[in-house]
Amino acid sequence: MDLVEVLPNRLHMLRFPIGQAYLWQDGGALTLIDAGHAESAAAIEGAIRSLGLLPERLERIVLTHCHRDHVGAAGELAARWGAQVLAHRLDAPVIRGERPVPEPVLLDWEIPLYAHGLTLPEAPPTLVDRELEDGDALGFGDGAYAVHAPGHTDGSIGIHLPRHGVLFAGDCIAAVGPLMLGVFNVDRGRAAESFRRLAGLAPSVACFGHGDPLTVDAASALARAAAETPA
Repeated sequence: MDLVEVLPNRLHMLRFPIGQAYLWQDGGALTLIDAGHAESAAAIEGAIRSLGLLPERLERIVLTHCHRDHVGAAGELAARWGAQVLAHRLDAPVIRGERPVPEPVLLDWEIPLYAHGLTLPEAPPTLVDRELEDGDALGFGDGAYAVHAPGHTDGSIGIHLPRHGVLFAGDCIAAVGPLMLGVFNVDRGRAAESFRRLAGLAPSVACFGHGDPLTVDAASALARAAAETPA
């Protein structure tokens, strides 16, 4: 796992072989956005300690959606350090193991990529302490709130920190190569609508589930990519 500073003393990216998570600091209080795969808890704890921070200050884990590369270690980290797990109401039953992970409608070129993603261990059933709706305040980042962004999954969310100009887009948007609509969508049309909604927030920093964060001209880059994405 690689640890990458995005904003000094505020935001770090935790990059795994497949996917990534983000660690936000409010002083000593910590929030994790997504949680890597099921075997990544120790690496996440090590990354927190390497920054001189205390993992017991992890207050919440906000999950952008229900896929195994984002949910896997959430339950173990929450049990170990007492953090609350937050996810959208529509993905919460999947995260708890009450419903199966929804099957995406794959384009031909996505099929081998999806098969590669399934080589990660399945996420264990994970308690969701708080089910989110669009616009819900998340309790960190001086006013972070959830932005319902369905299409990748029904309960996918973005996380917007307007006072800091930061947007976490989950897998709705990808930055692997050119900025683009994320892959493996259950409803590509709704995902494109969500892309445009997130781009309309005009963040100065945009963070993705796959690909490097945008820290320069993020708003204009997102606007251009959203305009080029077919409805």
